[in-house]
Amino acid sequence: MLRYADFLRRGLGEYGHSMEVIHPSALVGRLVSRSSPLFKWLGYIDKFLLFPLWLRTKAAKFDLVHICDHSNSCYLRWTGGTPSLITVHDMLAIRSALGDFPQNPTGPTGQRLQRWILKGLGGAKHLVCVSWKTKQDLEAFIRSKPEITVIHHSLNWEYGPVSQMEISRVRRASGLEPDDEYLLHVGGNQWYKNRLGALKIAFELRKHARFRRVKIVMAGKPWTEGMRSFCRENSFDDAIEFVNPSNEQIRALYSGALAFLFPSLEEGFGWPILEAQACGCLLITSNRPPMTEVAGSGAIFIAPEDAVGAARTIADGFDEAEAIKQAALKNLNGFATDLVMQNYNDAYTSVVVDVRAAR
Repeated sequence: MLRYADFLRRGLGEYGHSMEVIHPSALVGRLVSRSSPLFKWLGYIDKFLLFPLWLRTKAAKFDLVHICDHSNSCYLRWTGGTPSLITVHDMLAIRSALGDFPQNPTGPTGQRLQRWILKGLGGAKHLVCVSWKTKQDLEAFIRSKPEITVIHHSLNWEYGPVSQMEISRVRRASGLEPDDEYLLHVGGNQWYKNRLGALKIAFELRKHARFRRVKIVMAGKPWTEGMRSFCRENSFDDAIEFVNPSNEQIRALYSGALAFLFPSLEEGFGWPILEAQACGCLLITSNRPPMTEVAGSGAIFIAPEDAVGAARTIADGFDEAEAIKQAALKNLNGFATDLVMQNYNDAYTSVVVDVRAAR
């Protein structure tokens, strides 16, 4: 979220806004080492006792306070009379805490935290959602009727095609041979990323003649035991684990891949969709929002929990790969940084004007 906040600071500076990014700092927490059992609790003093006081002092000096992460909605009450808005990135943790996702149970402490966050969102008068799907989810859980604006993300790094030399270098680093064709998946081990599902889809896809020798590179966090077990039990030696690649390496992997496989079950937005499209990589993603919303017509859409059916859909649609890539490039126009910044500029202006008019 600090990266997102700095992205807004730099972009909106071009509109003449003077912006400052603040966040809880380790003050009391510095009194002990990070390994101390007291570190966590002293950190709570910094986050929930000292930072709110600092925020209130700061807020009085600015025209607007933007809480860039909905999980910090508790800070809304400390903005005083300064106009404010909150960006809601997704409702996944809140929905998990309320029992929407049995596959992702939340403990009692987590449930209380998410209810606290939801209560904070319910007190906001102005909210930004990063997708129409997130807006729909939000409206299902808050009783208030705030002003909600949908502003999509844009790319937050320089993703785009790279040279064959760079692709070759990263191929070697990931364990690929020069002539290997591969699918790519990028993501962590959150339940909704469906990484095991991606392996199953790749395994089933290899049963189709065109893809018999295709490998899959799983870039991100170390594999779960479930992923390792699947590969062992199915002798799937052509699944490659690539832990914590850099942005530059991911960009090269996108650029050299046969396709990017993104069978997420849920997302708030889905940044990798735009990253793959920007690199000219064929996108394969889930036939559910917000993936359909973000990808536009620039993807092959699959049922993410049906590996056999997904593989068949990919094989049937692969002949249209070049047309889909062209549609993807056009789709990116709707997520241009300039457009995003203009939308935020308009949102900031609207919030300030509305609050001042109400006074």
